[in-house]
Amino acid sequence: MPNNSRFPDYDLADVVDVTAPAQLRALASPLRDAILELLLERAATVSELASALGRPKSTVAHHVSVLVDAHLLRVVRTRRVRAIDERYYGRTARIFRVGTVSPTDSPTAPPYCNNDLATAAAESVPAHQADQLSSIVRHVRIPREQAREFWARVLELANDYAQLPRGGDVVYGFAAGLYPTDYPALPEAEPAAEDPD
Repeated sequence: MPNNSRFPDYDLADVVDVTAPAQLRALASPLRDAILELLLERAATVSELASALGRPKSTVAHHVSVLVDAHLLRVVRTRRVRAIDERYYGRTARIFRVGTVSPTDSPTAPPYCNNDLATAAAESVPAHQADQLSSIVRHVRIPREQAREFWARVLELANDYAQLPRGGDVVYGFAAGLYPTDYPALPEAEPAAEDPD
């Protein structure tokens, strides 16, 4: 269902499941991931994206084309500038839901999609060293369905975060993950004994 919230400034679906190999390959690039992140704020031209990323326009144009071909980006509007149509690109969804998929049957082959928590961990090293990192980890034994419900709430929170008014001069990262572990758990509590009268 399309969402008309303030950010970004164009209509897009809330969640799209990504399964095609071309889509998975397109999402596996850090530069294309950065392009997708920028377009959560607003639609942008290749020139604007290139300027924000500090990369050559031709390089960014290539990566935008890959994302368009994979149906992860689309032209959301155009503007006529000196007899040239300037294209503004936007995402096709706020969230691309994807699992880890190996490109071959080999268990040692790297997956198409990156581990977002590993990316966030590497990205957060300078903040950790400067004592500017806020993070938390909790382990809770809960049923699978309850984990799914909690993750849906986390996705809503991530969308709320993406809607915050833009300002300041620092881009803050927000990372979240939910994953099964071998962490120890207490046994079920025994029922409390009743007090004799």
